[in-house]
Amino acid sequence: MTQLRTLGVAPNAWSVDAATADITRPPLPPRPITLATDTKTLRLDLAKAAIAIIDMQNDFCHPDGWLAHIGVDVAPARDPIVPLKTLVPELRQVSVPILWINWGNRPDLLNISAGLRHVYNPTGEGVGLGDPLPTNSAPVLMKDSWAAAVVDELEQKPTDVYVDKYRMSGFWDTPLDSILRNLGRTTIFFAGVNADQCVMATLQDANFLGYDCILLRDCTATTSPDYCFKATIYNVNQCFGFVSDSETLLKAIG
Repeated sequence: MTQLRTLGVAPNAWSVDAATADITRPPLPPRPITLATDTKTLRLDLAKAAIAIIDMQNDFCHPDGWLAHIGVDVAPARDPIVPLKTLVPELRQVSVPILWINWGNRPDLLNISAGLRHVYNPTGEGVGLGDPLPTNSAPVLMKDSWAAAVVDELEQKPTDVYVDKYRMSGFWDTPLDSILRNLGRTTIFFAGVNADQCVMATLQDANFLGYDCILLRDCTATTSPDYCFKATIYNVNQCFGFVSDSETLLKAIG
């Protein structure tokens, strides 16, 4: 018998040769943990989990980025850096995929409507999507630019997964859903900025698509007023999933 070769990514993989296709898709070995959240104690499987880290990039978190350029205090957006520096390596150790979901537009902006461009340049005279930042000439929120890169403080690995997004939600017009389904991941931990905008929009879409959603409070932040963060926590607990924190998750893993 010839040795079957693997096609695809486990657990969504076949084993094939010239005569046979084994489509049974053996599951990954389970790794159950018990996690305390604001509302319930969860029993979940890390073998079916991933973390989505949203917009921890220079344009939103760096003092030379676009948000700072328009006068926003980006200090709150940097708060998730410290807990993520501790959490992410531990998640890698237990084979939880690390997904960096950053706003990174096409250079020609052909998939960006006038309404979306207006958000970033309401007068048409400022520094908007694709325009160079005065501090370093990086094009605002442009794929493969400094502006769209993850902040230097957060270490990345070749095994991490990168998804460019073009809307508040990381699912809209992106391969994120296909990637998660190929990886067999149905539980998503959420982190990043801004909690009430891109994190919340992505989490809501994940909920609508049938994913189990867990927002990590200390790994999530916003430059919006505090009541926006409180409303986000309330709405996640009430409607879209669960809320926990990195320390609780690390204890559950340990």
